[in-house]
Amino acid sequence: METFGVVVIGAGPGGYPAAIRAAQLGASVALVEREYLGGACLNWGCIPSKAFIHTSDLYAQMRSSASLGLKAEKTSFDYAAIAERKDQVVRTLRNGVKQLLAANGVKVFEGTASFESRKRIVVNSKSGNTVIGAEKTIIATGATSSMPGFLPQHERVMDSRAFLDLKSTPARALVLGGGVIGCEFACMLAQLGVQVTIVEILEDIVALLDADVRRELRRRMENALGIRILTGKSLENIKADGKAVRGTVGGEVVEADLLLAALGRKPVTQELQLENAGLKTNQQGFIEVDEHARTQVATIYAIGDVTGGPQLAHAATSQGLVAAENACTRHLRKNEKCIPYCIFTSPEVGAVGITEQEAQQKGLEVKTGKFNFAALGKSLAIGHPAGFVKWVADAKTEQLLGAQVVGVHATELIAEATTAIRAELTATELAQTIHSHPTLAEAWMEAADVLLGEPIHTIAKRPR
Repeated sequence: METFGVVVIGAGPGGYPAAIRAAQLGASVALVEREYLGGACLNWGCIPSKAFIHTSDLYAQMRSSASLGLKAEKTSFDYAAIAERKDQVVRTLRNGVKQLLAANGVKVFEGTASFESRKRIVVNSKSGNTVIGAEKTIIATGATSSMPGFLPQHERVMDSRAFLDLKSTPARALVLGGGVIGCEFACMLAQLGVQVTIVEILEDIVALLDADVRRELRRRMENALGIRILTGKSLENIKADGKAVRGTVGGEVVEADLLLAALGRKPVTQELQLENAGLKTNQQGFIEVDEHARTQVATIYAIGDVTGGPQLAHAATSQGLVAAENACTRHLRKNEKCIPYCIFTSPEVGAVGITEQEAQQKGLEVKTGKFNFAALGKSLAIGHPAGFVKWVADAKTEQLLGAQVVGVHATELIAEATTAIRAELTATELAQTIHSHPTLAEAWMEAADVLLGEPIHTIAKRPR
């Protein structure tokens, strides 16, 4: 039996960086993956969906280019070619991960891992079972799409992974779930001319955002993209046949060519046989860890979606590096708490830190500063005046605690806010930081000025 200093189970955005970091720290490392290197993010999630979204964004801009004085007549798209490009991007990145692991001396096992004991792992593959020893183990098995039992089993009803394998677009799509995944796919489809309806049982879409950000996003999705959004009601009486998929929402019949289920994700733990290692999941099925990524068993760590934390690739990567360092050194490092969210809708949304509504729920005294892109020179110059940036700061110290942005390139802009919040900057320090002109990032400086009551490029509200 071959024994390794660290065995990582799962080669997603948390697992493979953990394996590389452990190898860099001198450990002998094995990485077990049952499907493809890169995990769900690279193969069926973040990367392929963003390849599609980028193309749909570009197509939408071409169709609306007349407002910029451009003529792009008879625009069209080849969805099969778009899908092939997506596959090529995925293959390129997957091969890059393979090369990185090899260069760092990580031994990759293809198969499904399960615990025989705390320090013995069985890898089940097509060629049979292999037992390997593990002084330390990092569980990074991630999560998979949740498909409730009330949905009919039919080719017209699918999760996001199956949707990404389509080679043509439907004329009509029904999206069940108005969270991040549902809204991203809805926007992508709508920009390609698909008639889209979202059904969300909650009172609004993307509930993790502040109400003003949700309003801006929803307004653009409904008015600019023509997406129909039905909230506060459930989709019932769902049936699918060779012609369509149908259901009722509050007594109204809705029909489409396919139904995309975007109802969240569930942890992948069922094949691990955790009980053999002295582990168990909580009531929600997640593996609980402490702030150092350690489980109840001293030699076993867990990271990413399987732990019930933020289901974000970059959060898993950060946790993976922490787990590897804690497994290989005597210096414990805590998981990072300042984690940005990026939502690739149209318009994009970025968020980090505490929201205004969370502050209110916790009884914290905060003040906010908001600056509209419509008042920013760069936004107008590039033809994207919609949206705004927003700071949330401590009312007394003016330390920046949270930020949200909705509008063009929001997923890039949130990086500055993340850095500022992690560095514990105040609104004054941010406002006094010179920002290049003309840029979209100036909006953060302007919003800090607004928070301080000293705006330059917007009219200050007079005290009552």
